Amino acid sequence: METETEGGGFAIHPMDQFVIRPLFSDGPIQWYTVTNVTLWLALAVLCVAVLMVFGTRRRAMVPTRSQSVAELAYGMIHNMVEEVTGPEGVKYFPYVMTLFLFILFANLLGLVPASFTTTSHVAVTATLALMVFVGVTILGFVRKGPGFLKMFWVEAAPLPVRPVLAIIELISYFVRPVSHSIRLAGNLMAGHAVIKVFAGFATMAVLSPVAIGAVTVIYGLETLVAVVQAYVFTILTCVYLRDAVADNHH
Repeated sequence: METETEGGGFAIHPMDQFVIRPLFSDGPIQWYTVTNVTLWLALAVLCVAVLMVFGTRRRAMVPTRSQSVAELAYGMIHNMVEEVTGPEGVKYFPYVMTLFLFILFANLLGLVPASFTTTSHVAVTATLALMVFVGVTILGFVRKGPGFLKMFWVEAAPLPVRPVLAIIELISYFVRPVSHSIRLAGNLMAGHAVIKVFAGFATMAVLSPVAIGAVTVIYGLETLVAVVQAYVFTILTCVYLRDAVADNHH
């Protein structure tokens, strides 16, 4: 959003695109208020349903475009889960698959002009990361009991060093949801803010050609970032899941 200044110039406000606004009123936002975040989160869920349910409803030997995309995503994530977590982790593939597709579509929908990038908000990404963290922790104790705590005890290290390493490992474990969520939100927010800045410069006749070219390049890069960040979030989920299902800590 650009606004004119008192001197006749203009000011660019790249962070205005991340402001949460109610859709049907001008009052304060409550927990039940339908906002732009609610809308675009719902659209991301709808896109997942359209691709995986309606896109594969008429499965054929010669797949349609939607069926090909769905099968490609299915095969890629299934192989990732199996390779990272092992055979024991494959039963949790549906959750990992759903997580990947939701983040992917949320990221890509944020690139639509006049849209809202839900995954640029830490509140959204932190919720996703905490779901993974809490779920993996509960699963680890359910499957291994107190033996799950062995992952913090580095048996390969000398005995006097093990308590120190255990504290470091414990801190590292609880920092997981923080890094897991901020990585995704930070990358999306930074990229969209840069696009907004160059789009503001595109309104100036002198800088317009350069700014439009820069926006085009950055937009293409952000499309790649949207896919890569969804993949990174998912593969980290698989890495954390491996701690709960692998047998190397028994």
